[in-house]
Amino acid sequence: MNKRDVLKLLAAGSTLGLAGCMQAKQSFKAVDITGADYAKDFSLKDANGATRTLADFKGKVVVLFFGYAQCPDVCPTTMTEMAQVKQQLGADGDKLQVVFITVDPERDTPEVMKAYMGAFDPSFVALIPSPEQLAAVAKDFKVYYKKVEGKTPTSYSMDHSAASYVYDPQGRLRLYARYGSGVPPMVEDVKTLLQG
Repeated sequence: MNKRDVLKLLAAGSTLGLAGCMQAKQSFKAVDITGADYAKDFSLKDANGATRTLADFKGKVVVLFFGYAQCPDVCPTTMTEMAQVKQQLGADGDKLQVVFITVDPERDTPEVMKAYMGAFDPSFVALIPSPEQLAAVAKDFKVYYKKVEGKTPTSYSMDHSAASYVYDPQGRLRLYARYGSGVPPMVEDVKTLLQG
């Protein structure tokens, strides 16, 4: 047997060996973006003034959402759904971490964000970037936000992206969950990620 034949046999053997070890591809309801080269981390202050990163939540499925407290519909709907997801997970609810990054740091003070998160679930974490940090993190996460002037200087609203990013317990970005997908699909996806 010549060298080329031996190499072919070794290659075939290692491929077969790997096939037996590989897990079946996980199936999700949300958009699978595993391996995406953006939205990898953040370093922002929470409502208590502590700097938080994705590593702080290792071991949990993290659902990250960009919004603001005075949002009339999308944000409270998303937070209400996430509270329901956590509840429906039962004992595994503690393995879910919701993180909310405000796109309105001008009005979303630590006090406002503590009260806002507390209205949905006190374990939800609000992050409050400076305007400069917000611009950088929005660019990194490919998130859109824009101030829309109101009748008075403080009555403006914020247009913003409405999807959530979902990370597995190892801190890897895995899913892009569109707004309005509903509670049952998110519960299913979180359970799938927790199973590894």
